[in-house]
Amino acid sequence: MFTGIIEATGTVVSVENKGTNRIFWIASPLAQELKIDQSISHEGVCLTVDALQEGLHRVTAIEETLSKTNLSSWETGRSVNLERCLQFNGRIDGHIVQGHVDTTAECIDRQDLNGSWEFRFRIPEIFYSLIIEKGSVSLNGTSLTIFNITRDAFSVAIIPYTYHHTSISEVVKGSMVNIEFDVIGKYINRRETGV
Repeated sequence: MFTGIIEATGTVVSVENKGTNRIFWIASPLAQELKIDQSISHEGVCLTVDALQEGLHRVTAIEETLSKTNLSSWETGRSVNLERCLQFNGRIDGHIVQGHVDTTAECIDRQDLNGSWEFRFRIPEIFYSLIIEKGSVSLNGTSLTIFNITRDAFSVAIIPYTYHHTSISEVVKGSMVNIEFDVIGKYINRRETGV
């Protein structure tokens, strides 16, 4: 479980396809604090550390994960948002994030507002019932607030700290991002719709 407050960004330094799996080595300032079998959010995707080297950790994405996320497009040099799992001895500054991505969304607009940034994302209309005005969403693992909702799109505003300390600065029109909708909203939606 995570909060959507990014701790660091890492860099993909190696990608290997092995059967239906994709194996990534990631360089980051967090690597020296990690241990094998630890859950880490990578761009909002919960992956398990399966090997460590100096300044690096390795994770494996299986077919199910690759089918629901943008990990199949990751190449060397890509920046990734990283967050270690939540500890229940402090504040939750974002919202409850599981690291279980629901779908990907396409960036359809990006505006520099001279002090902040606004991004707009298109989602499959089937997910419309999971977004609400001023509700939370995890976008590449970052906890953000939704506004300006339509049946197939929503916007988020980005403050300078988030822009400069996460991978959102690399998202451009046409980029695909990982989306996890608010888990509380998903349970409420299921209760009301039975879906």
